[in-house]
Amino acid sequence: MPSRNATAAVIGAGDFIGAAIAERFARGGYTVVAGRRTAEKLPPLVEKIEKAGGHCIGRALDARKEEDITAFLDEADKIAPLEVCVFNPGANVNFPILDTTERVFRKVWEMACYGGFLTGREAARRMLPHGRGTILFTGATASLRGGKGYAAFASAKFGLRAVAQSMARELGPKNIHVAHLIIDAGVDTAFVRERIRERGGEEAVAAIKPDQLMDPESIANAYWYLHSQSRDAWTFELDVRPYGETW
Repeated sequence: MPSRNATAAVIGAGDFIGAAIAERFARGGYTVVAGRRTAEKLPPLVEKIEKAGGHCIGRALDARKEEDITAFLDEADKIAPLEVCVFNPGANVNFPILDTTERVFRKVWEMACYGGFLTGREAARRMLPHGRGTILFTGATASLRGGKGYAAFASAKFGLRAVAQSMARELGPKNIHVAHLIIDAGVDTAFVRERIRERGGEEAVAAIKPDQLMDPESIANAYWYLHSQSRDAWTFELDVRPYGETW
């Protein structure tokens, strides 16, 4: 692997998309600082990256807590200049509006929107003195339209998109590339396959066609592509979906 004197911080380094993003930037030579709420789930990712010749540090954090985000990005920037920051926590829940409690709505907003604001602000504070950086936000279909049962999730994702767009307009002229990715399909994970099974049984799972669900590695390559863009043609928003997805 190449080696860079720079770090890539991944907030929301879960088992699928987040882990794939961490692995992709490690292959690109970055020291990856990976964070998620459940620290005991990080060692397999760290070990996999290290065995492949990369460098990764795993840390527990709650993206809703300002002190956690600040400490996490401080550590990343001290290891080497922070050059990439990815905000990728999941907060996808589905409740009928009458069953959406105040606690659920607030928690989803904190995870998907407020946490993105904290992450973007703190990443910018560390990148601006270096004169460059990339901040990437994970969005969803719900970033563009609300769906039945998704009042909490869609409102948070709408808000995150607005945060990202405002940051892009403000920070782009200062050589900080801010981009928002809309992941507009199911990702090929055990969780998604189980939801398909719950809705349609084993027949529905068996009917899944090749490339119907998105490979986390393919998604990670889209993040790398955005980071690698020349600044005379930066993309703000990139929507990614399988070839067979209806939209």
